[in-house]
Amino acid sequence: MGETRYTDTHEWVRQEGEEQLVGITDHAQHELGEIVYLEVKVSAGDKLVKGKEFAVIESVKAASDVYAPISGEVTRVNDAVVQNTGLINQDAEGSAWIVAVKPTDIAEFNSMMDVAAYKKAIGEG
Repeated sequence: MGETRYTDTHEWVRQEGEEQLVGITDHAQHELGEIVYLEVKVSAGDKLVKGKEFAVIESVKAASDVYAPISGEVTRVNDAVVQNTGLINQDAEGSAWIVAVKPTDIAEFNSMMDVAAYKKAIGEG
């Protein structure tokens, strides 16, 4: 697995070869509770724009927008997590990634928080 970086809105990005996988953090899924629905508003070939909403996650507690932590072209949507949203509760920072992206600016990834900074930001570090 490649390096993972985090946003203050609780998304993560992991470098995997030419792509970057994007999902929500374990902290976010824990705060949301049982995930019951995921709407991904982009498809392969669409452009992600850093800071713009690209998905909505609904739990038994609330609905939450998911924001693009990076800009780039969506190369894949994780259909497994769309069809079985419980995967987010089971493995938020692993197999439950939401989209894969070919980034347009690697500096966006490099400017995000590393795991130590993210843990400090959420009070675990």
